[in-house]
Amino acid sequence: MATRLHCPYCYLPLRPQQIMFRCAGRIGASGRRCEEVIDPLLAAHTGDTKPRFPAFRADGGKRSAVHPDCHGRTFLRICGHCHSQLPTHFGEADTRLIALVGAKESGKTVFMTVLLHELQHQVGNQFGLAVLGADEHTMEHFRSEFETTLYDDHRLHQATATAVGDRGRRPFVFSISRVRHRRVLPEVVDRSLFSFFDTAGEDLRSVESVERHVRYLGAADGIVLLLDPLQMRGARPLADPGTLLPDQGSPQDDPANVLSRITNLLHDALATPKGKRIKRPIAVAFTKMDALDGTLPEESSLLENSPHGAAEFDNADSLAVHDEVGALLDKWQGSGMQTVLEQNFEHYRFFGLSALGASPIKDEHDAQRVSEYGVHPRRVQDPFLWLLSTFGTIPAKKA
Repeated sequence: MATRLHCPYCYLPLRPQQIMFRCAGRIGASGRRCEEVIDPLLAAHTGDTKPRFPAFRADGGKRSAVHPDCHGRTFLRICGHCHSQLPTHFGEADTRLIALVGAKESGKTVFMTVLLHELQHQVGNQFGLAVLGADEHTMEHFRSEFETTLYDDHRLHQATATAVGDRGRRPFVFSISRVRHRRVLPEVVDRSLFSFFDTAGEDLRSVESVERHVRYLGAADGIVLLLDPLQMRGARPLADPGTLLPDQGSPQDDPANVLSRITNLLHDALATPKGKRIKRPIAVAFTKMDALDGTLPEESSLLENSPHGAAEFDNADSLAVHDEVGALLDKWQGSGMQTVLEQNFEHYRFFGLSALGASPIKDEHDAQRVSEYGVHPRRVQDPFLWLLSTFGTIPAKKA
């Protein structure tokens, strides 16, 4: 079992002995079946008031246990802190947790929806990645509330409400796995958990939600930070005509300030030793790049989709994008961001992407909709694939 475990739902550290079990509800050797009741701990953390079978303590280092009341065997392991059901392979040595955070109006929900859609289809097949919803809530609600809204109804999701005072918000958790072939040793399956806690941009500047964010970031093995270049003083006037510009936020919403806030939260969460940099890799991705296409040269890598082939992450292409975005930061009046990253992170990389491929439009009800061309993402998978390559889950072609 892995030595550093965090629950992908409440993000608290979880030792093997803190893993509990939930009765499966079958008729056990005792000849009786347990009754379902509301689990008060699960309800307090997730808002889930659906009656459940009893939770009980047993050896959390094992994959199954026998309920002492009904004497039935169960394979349902749960977090001892929040009583959320843990993914099937939770605790294996190769399990990783990836967190997604972003500034106000940076497009986190659209990015997550399109990324998962791509991973479950074209990109997943290309890299041999199997993508599964890790729990009932994710499997039931992701499709109906996110994918259907964007791909079938062609509507953008409503802005996420702030989490202040709301402890019932549940993250979506996906299991990403890939078979790794080795020359001499037997093949192994590498697994990563993508836990998406859909926070409002305002939550990143809210004192009340700092504790949850510190846990979320501290539990992650890798971080994707989404930033909106159209919130930057130098980039906003460069947007193509017809672009729906985000509301001009307060100085707290400026990407440079968001980066500073995330950096400070990570230092707090990880208790970084004095004089040391953060070891967790961070992918800093600038969204809505389609709105700035008119400012890019014809040979720009940002105008093309990723050339990853033969199931390898193309490091040369990724570094070209990294350098190009770094140069654009000067034009966008954000050159200091690279200095912040260099001095605070051992591993970081810039990305530029468009989740939709074109700026959304407004309908007669003033609601935002996908453009008439549909969803045509560009480089949306790159930050995620880079993190998987740093973990060794997918191979990387050397630059």
